[in-house]
Amino acid sequence: MTLRTGHIGLNVSDLDRSLAFYRDVLGFGVIAEGKEEERRYAFLGSLAGDGRPVLTLWQQAQGSYDKTRAGLHHLALEVDSVDRVREYETALRDYGVEFAYEGVVAHREGSASGGIFFHDPDGTRLEIYAPSGAQGAPVPSATAPTCGFF
Repeated sequence: MTLRTGHIGLNVSDLDRSLAFYRDVLGFGVIAEGKEEERRYAFLGSLAGDGRPVLTLWQQAQGSYDKTRAGLHHLALEVDSVDRVREYETALRDYGVEFAYEGVVAHREGSASGGIFFHDPDGTRLEIYAPSGAQGAPVPSATAPTCGFF
């Protein structure tokens, strides 16, 4: 048996704010939502797909993401092309997101893969990348993968 990722669950401090970001900016569809005051959540995925959740938001965090604690390092989302990465970059800039690096960066020196690195409204580290097309893009660090220490 081979394991594969089913969905990713993120704790968020404000479900409405996070839904606006993941739904309206990143384009996830809401598959199901729990609206009971102390048990708010949303299952997100592609409504055109099989209806399976890709990401679940749980409103139960009291503060922002803390990269110094054990747990999720970052969430990487793959798209088909660097042009698509740049489309997301434009939408995220319009939304007011701050980026870890300027523009598309390669994953490491000589790599064809690369993307953009930023944070969601709670500070969770996110990456949108393409597996190819980033040849010649800048590399923020020659000694570590780009996604490692942003």
